[in-house]
Amino acid sequence: MNILLLYPQYPDTFWSFKHALKFISKRAVNPPLGLITVSSMLPGSWSKKLVDLNVESLNTKDIEWADLIFISAMSVQTKSAQEIITRCKSLNKKIVAGGPLFTEEPDRFPEVDYFVLNEAEITLPPFINNLIHGDPKRIYQTKEFADIKSTPLPDYSLIKMSKYSTLNIQYSRGCPFNCEFCDITALFGHKVRTKSTRQIINELESIYQTGWRKNIFFVDDNFIGNKKILKTELLPAMIKWMESRKYPFIFSTEASINLSDDEELMDLMTRAGFSDVFIGIETTEEDSLLECGKVQNVNRNLVHSVWKIQKHGLGVSGGFILGFDNDSLSVFQKQIDFIKDSGIITAMVGLLNVPRKTRLYQRLVKEGRIINEFSGNNTDFTLNFIPKMDKKYLLEGYKTVIKGIYGGKEYYQRVLDFVKRFTPNQRHKGRVSLKLIIAFIRSSFKLGLLDKYRVEYWKLFFWTLFNRPKMFPLAITYSVYGYHFRRVFKEVI
Repeated sequence: MNILLLYPQYPDTFWSFKHALKFISKRAVNPPLGLITVSSMLPGSWSKKLVDLNVESLNTKDIEWADLIFISAMSVQTKSAQEIITRCKSLNKKIVAGGPLFTEEPDRFPEVDYFVLNEAEITLPPFINNLIHGDPKRIYQTKEFADIKSTPLPDYSLIKMSKYSTLNIQYSRGCPFNCEFCDITALFGHKVRTKSTRQIINELESIYQTGWRKNIFFVDDNFIGNKKILKTELLPAMIKWMESRKYPFIFSTEASINLSDDEELMDLMTRAGFSDVFIGIETTEEDSLLECGKVQNVNRNLVHSVWKIQKHGLGVSGGFILGFDNDSLSVFQKQIDFIKDSGIITAMVGLLNVPRKTRLYQRLVKEGRIINEFSGNNTDFTLNFIPKMDKKYLLEGYKTVIKGIYGGKEYYQRVLDFVKRFTPNQRHKGRVSLKLIIAFIRSSFKLGLLDKYRVEYWKLFFWTLFNRPKMFPLAITYSVYGYHFRRVFKEVI
């Protein structure tokens, strides 16, 4: 049987980094980890091909070749997913759909033949068995959570690795917290389930054997959900493996703010090769944090917590939300000030939007405040619910925050302030390559000669070069990020 695995295209959003990737000749940030893992669960005798529409076009001959088409997607990919489904059905192809988008809202896609929902470790085997015996059902779903110690190695052979800037890996599923606006616990449970240390080392070794020597992102929604296993098993093993391989990778992940309370854990992470963490800050408003159940962020100085993580050589990216019921009218300036004071360069500020499987969705349905489907993109100036704050005031305030943090002068000043005080994880030896040199030349030409904020670029360039040369690559990287953010928010900025 011929299986075509399709991954829909992302729109031009904050996290697409579309405009930044051009500087390093890449097409997308990450490959579709879910699909290449599903590939390893399919019978070995089946022929498989992956087409990621973020890095290549979908040819009609590929669709015609396939006996069955698998599609996985997130909500933000809805438009592209629907286009793929329509195109494949016009060629009379059978479609199997799974992943977060279809698990959340299968009823939006009546043309799909089979839904394999929730976690594939549980729902895929019975579908394959029924398919082989000629009697597949339309929907396979479960309320159980998989033992991911049984999850196979992803099929990295399907990836066109040269097209991506980062590979990804998964260690755990689930989160010990249960924030009202988040659907992670609904999708993956409250209990943190982990792969074995041996699995992760095998995955790292498998990636290493492909020749990859760059960034790897742990996609866990909260990497530190089980601190004990991390500190006693996984991180010590990763440190040993990384040392034996002369630190071939640079890791990043997502974690909760309570990482800042654990000096030992932060030290182990940097020793293992972690350089960055994404943390959900959400808001500076204590009442809004209590409203949404973000208990780990309450009763602490959030700026000082970020500084503690940065002091350990871990860069901090942050998620921020506007539109909580308890947001005050001063929340907009508070967010600008917090982002500036904390030194968070990559600050994803979005409007509150409500996925179906969240506790917030259930509450707002009862209150009659849900008005649209969840788009998956909370930076496109849309809301799918009626906010308590006047909508016009909320949108104008959001635009004020975007201008305040991603306007050229403001952004470059924040990067410069950060460069002056941050010391990155120095366990990695820089690798000078032709591609890096070309990327540097492109950035200097595009940002230093053509960009509106070229004066600010050169100020950062020369100050860093002469005063903190070890921070120079990071300064240029953040300059490129800033260019991407200004393009994404160009209508506002």
